[in-house]
Amino acid sequence: VQLQACGGGLVQAGDSLSLSCAASERSIVGYAMAWFRQAPGKERELVAHISYNEVTIYYGDFVKGRFTISRDNDKNTVYLQMNRLNADDTAVYYCAAGPNSRNLNPDGYHYWGQGTLVTVSS
Repeated sequence: VQLQACGGGLVQAGDSLSLSCAASERSIVGYAMAWFRQAPGKERELVAHISYNEVTIYYGDFVKGRFTISRDNDKNTVYLQMNRLNADDTAVYYCAAGPNSRNLNPDGYHYWGQGTLVTVSS
């Protein structure tokens, strides 16, 4: 699966941003999808995970109801709607695809997009 993330940019604190991740070469049907982020000097962390059938959704603790992950299998795309952004959300955001396992660590996902930069000014 080839993943292409887009939608990042520079926004102000309190603004919203919508990321999308389009898959190619293979359908995302059957794959769990996730968004991770990595800030400078920090480890990559899970932002959100959605199972292949959308039954199971996880969010990082820092999300606190601000973000929503969704997927459209017909469009082979996964989305991340981010609201009430703050400076701590500044990072490169990556989409990932993997088997439907309970491993939510980065090594639990086999395919990665190139990342899209989100910068939130305070």
